[in-house]
Amino acid sequence: MRIDGSWTSWAGAHGGYVAALALAAMHDRLAGRTGHPVPVRTVGAHFLAPVDQRSLRFEARVLREGRRTSMSAVTALQGGDPVLTGSAVFGRGGSGPAYTDLPAPAVPDPEDCPPLALPPDLALFASHLEIRPATDARPLGGGERAELLAWIRFADRRPLDARTLVVLADALPPALFALWTVPRPVPTAELTVHFTDAVDARPASEWALVRIRTEHAGSGWAIENSALWSTDGRLLALARQARAVREGFDAPRAG
Repeated sequence: MRIDGSWTSWAGAHGGYVAALALAAMHDRLAGRTGHPVPVRTVGAHFLAPVDQRSLRFEARVLREGRRTSMSAVTALQGGDPVLTGSAVFGRGGSGPAYTDLPAPAVPDPEDCPPLALPPDLALFASHLEIRPATDARPLGGGERAELLAWIRFADRRPLDARTLVVLADALPPALFALWTVPRPVPTAELTVHFTDAVDARPASEWALVRIRTEHAGSGWAIENSALWSTDGRLLALARQARAVREGFDAPRAG
């Protein structure tokens, strides 16, 4: 397969989109063995090199196939070289306690929030999305807190599922952009997304409320956490990224 150039972010394809394709490869491989789909519980990706528009091949394998829990791995190859490695945990639902301690922030509805267009030269992939900030914080706004919060959906109004959420978890600019007024590359080296059981029920709305915040930055690296909620306040997924903070706009990109 080839990734369309409209999914470009900085110097390569959008990391969340490539990770979603890797998840699809692992899911399809497992479903081909079990004969039916199994919900994904977590997916992780390490970005080894930028992905361009050359032919991209995913090699997925099932590491463990259990009655309730299965595990898979994947390698993405481009020009014969690995550009991504990843893994996923799949698990069927069952009985158990219900608990959450991460309520959705109180914000206006998506229709009451103004749209935001990200610069095409930095985030061409955003043409596939509709982004509506839910607070006054903006990328390159010179704020005091490294946090961005916005409603996001696909422009084609596709429903929320695990693959969609992987893209949306990586859709906002790095939270450090909320502090800065001049952009600089902050590529993702590693991305992990954990899904809640709310995803099993396929939330009806195509909107997700996405919050990204930098928990720590130093020595040229940043740790960012993201949370995604449905319009009715259900927690859908939690994500964490390790980012490399580059010195200049033209610096090489890790993934």
